[in-house]
Amino acid sequence: MIKTPDIIISALYIVAIVSIGLWAGLKKKKEASASNDYFLAGKSLRWPMIGMALFATNISCLHLVSLAQSGFDEGLLSGNFEWMAAFTLILLALFFAPFYIRSGVSTLPDFLEKRYNRACRDWLTFISIISAITIHIAFSLLTGGIVLETLLGIDMYTSVTVIAVITAIYTIIGGLRAVVVTESIQTIVLVTGAVIITIVCLHKMGGWDAMIATLQEHQQLHKLKMLRPSGDGSQLPWYAVFLGYPVLGIWYWCADQTIVQRVLGAKDENHARTGALFCGFIKILPLFIFILPGLLASTLAQKGLLDISAIQYVDAFGKPAVNSKGIYTLMITQLVPTGLVGIIIAALLSGLMSQVSGALNSISTLVSFDLYKRFKPAADEKELVRMGRISAGIALVLSILLLPLLNSYSSLFNGVNDIISHIAPPITCVFLFGIFWKKASAKAAQITLLVGSLLGAAVYTVNKLYPYTPLKEIPFLMMAFYLFVACCIIQVFFSLRYPMQHTAVSGTLYWKSPGEPLQDKGWKGPGNYKILSALLLLVMIVLYIIFK
Repeated sequence: MIKTPDIIISALYIVAIVSIGLWAGLKKKKEASASNDYFLAGKSLRWPMIGMALFATNISCLHLVSLAQSGFDEGLLSGNFEWMAAFTLILLALFFAPFYIRSGVSTLPDFLEKRYNRACRDWLTFISIISAITIHIAFSLLTGGIVLETLLGIDMYTSVTVIAVITAIYTIIGGLRAVVVTESIQTIVLVTGAVIITIVCLHKMGGWDAMIATLQEHQQLHKLKMLRPSGDGSQLPWYAVFLGYPVLGIWYWCADQTIVQRVLGAKDENHARTGALFCGFIKILPLFIFILPGLLASTLAQKGLLDISAIQYVDAFGKPAVNSKGIYTLMITQLVPTGLVGIIIAALLSGLMSQVSGALNSISTLVSFDLYKRFKPAADEKELVRMGRISAGIALVLSILLLPLLNSYSSLFNGVNDIISHIAPPITCVFLFGIFWKKASAKAAQITLLVGSLLGAAVYTVNKLYPYTPLKEIPFLMMAFYLFVACCIIQVFFSLRYPMQHTAVSGTLYWKSPGEPLQDKGWKGPGNYKILSALLLLVMIVLYIIFK
């Protein structure tokens, strides 16, 4: 249980965030239309806000808790999900962001309708809403509830409901501007809290060299390796990382409404590109401030400096085991001094609230623009905003109802990526072909989305109902790659079978060549998107060489 000063710090933080969110959201620009201001912040966002908001929307309480769990169990391996994101953010900056900005779309389903047809738009809208409710909101609420129940002794569903309602207040009232302003603050708080617990763990351990010595003593130096061989039991061999992650990453960072909406609200193309690259540089940090503490916790436990008896148990075979879901809570309660605990809890709340607020805003945008306006095209600006607020409230209720089902995963982080691996392939496929291949046809995209999604759902269902089939032996990232290849074959075959008949609009919605988006000179000096892209690419290659 935490002490009174820490509770006060956490409570003051919540009050401050809600106040700032309401102030930012209600301070509307006169020249912006009601819906444009509410859903896209009046297209006024600058690159620092975009970069920090992208990071905050991506990093939630789920990441703080589950990445520490993966660090405790497997070392730095899950850092691939953070570092590989930098490569897809480069793709977002170079190819996708300028495309979306120039096309003037409000949502990504809107783009699919203009490039393909209405059926593709409807399908992506449905998938985007479901994934936002499940992946971005429900999993985050679940993780936050588990931690807050342990720390504060409050029933999980009670604490989750309270935090969800508080977040919904400024998100539903204030729109995207409130979300982005609060996310920028929350990114700073979240990173500060994570840095504090990393420093505390390193100090308790006696430094990096002491951790290395302990790993060597227990023959666990492999935990420092990012790229593992096949058959090491991790379900994440090196080839799966390089083949499978791009399928997930391109969907998540370049084609998911919840993430890309921050880019769509950019002031201009340069701010959109630089914001995405800024986020790519920030994504280097999670390995050191989210995953490394979990690895340090395992070495601290081995040296007797961290008591993990509270999460130890005897499994069905009579062998001792550890429920590592609770390792982050143990680190907070045993290693962090009073006062700093309040900041750590504020960081956890930041991750939870930013993820939920970002997803709620995206859901309200999708429902208003892609569903409600279709059936009621005469709807005025205020009506669209009102429907967006109602849909956000409904989505929040549905997310809370999903919590008992999602709690069955032993590793919440793996649970999220397992679901994404079966959702992403057809969406990644139709976006890539739609943007880069003139002949990608509407009929082919429609078939690819339908068949690919049904195929992914079928594989996921079989694995859950029959966990001992050969399919279960395939790493989930490789499953994503195989599903993607199948979707590509479907897309190409049916594009040739049913050739695309371009309209005046769709004929402009693809790059004529990969070099076309790079013709824009961008800003002068070190802020130029080409210089930043090359620098980020070089940094990531060097890091992978060091930690291979």
